[in-house]
Amino acid sequence: MTKFTNRFLSAALGVAFALGTTSAMAQTALKFSLDWKFEGPAAPYILAKKNGYYADEGLDVTIDSGNGSVGAITRVASGAYDVSLADINSLVEFNASNPDRAMKSIFMVYDRPPFALFMLKKSGITKPEDLIGKTLGAPVFDASRKLYPAFASATGLDLDAVKWESMDPPLREPMLVRGDVDAITGHYFTSILNLKAQGIGKEDLTVFQYKDFGMDFYGNGLLASPEMMEKHPEELRGFLRAVVKGWRAAIADPASAIAALKEVDPLIDPALEQERLQMAIDENVVTPETLKDGMGMVKTDRMTKAIDQVALAFGFENKPSVADVYTGVFLPGEEDRQIK
Repeated sequence: MTKFTNRFLSAALGVAFALGTTSAMAQTALKFSLDWKFEGPAAPYILAKKNGYYADEGLDVTIDSGNGSVGAITRVASGAYDVSLADINSLVEFNASNPDRAMKSIFMVYDRPPFALFMLKKSGITKPEDLIGKTLGAPVFDASRKLYPAFASATGLDLDAVKWESMDPPLREPMLVRGDVDAITGHYFTSILNLKAQGIGKEDLTVFQYKDFGMDFYGNGLLASPEMMEKHPEELRGFLRAVVKGWRAAIADPASAIAALKEVDPLIDPALEQERLQMAIDENVVTPETLKDGMGMVKTDRMTKAIDQVALAFGFENKPSVADVYTGVFLPGEEDRQIK
């Protein structure tokens, strides 16, 4: 061989070695938006990347933090992202308001929703009717706030019986502690630990979790752009397999998941975020249904009831069907969906 040929082969081998065996082959780029910040429940997706689960499926996944479910939905609807994590009930509302941009969830992550209302016990609020005349606070895009009309409908409250105060997310829990608002809405595993950081323990709180008031909703799921679903179905299935592997690994070893998260965001409090991750696992991900059937599925009758409640709360003229907001065609096989 000529010197030129030897130099060419050496360079090519060097590039292949630097990229690694999985990366030496062309990978499909996929942009993934979380629903929220790099907190504990985001760790399984980060761990999946660190452990090479996406790369094993031929995917080069970029993971960005989010600013709420509405924003995560809009990111995919606009074409800026291929997949996002978002509340499926917010997706129902989005599709009803934007039929020309309607999308579908392809995988359910939170089999039980984290939607909740939080009050200080000293407020004297012990039941939903005690909210009458009170001021509630939350960011305008908060999923629990957006679903409050369904909570009000389920508990017989008039929507005009409360007032709302809007604020940026970092001010939500401090405003409750200061008494600027009487109650706040938020994800259970977010607000409960943010209040703990403010010196407010569970024993100091009254919490109304929506699931305890006849609202058998699903929570956050993964949704994909129509283009991704049409042109890259196998890549989506691979992505979902990797996501389940990430959750399985995080459930088995939460500390390793949080360590991976800290590499992405060095400012997190590892102990706090591990507690938050464990709450999401125990409250929202690991349920009798997911232990039996694996992650990702929805039951038609349960989802139909949830759509009915959301439609009643928001006054939809054209109520979507389950098939309008969810498809299981990209689900991995049953074995690949198991979480333990």
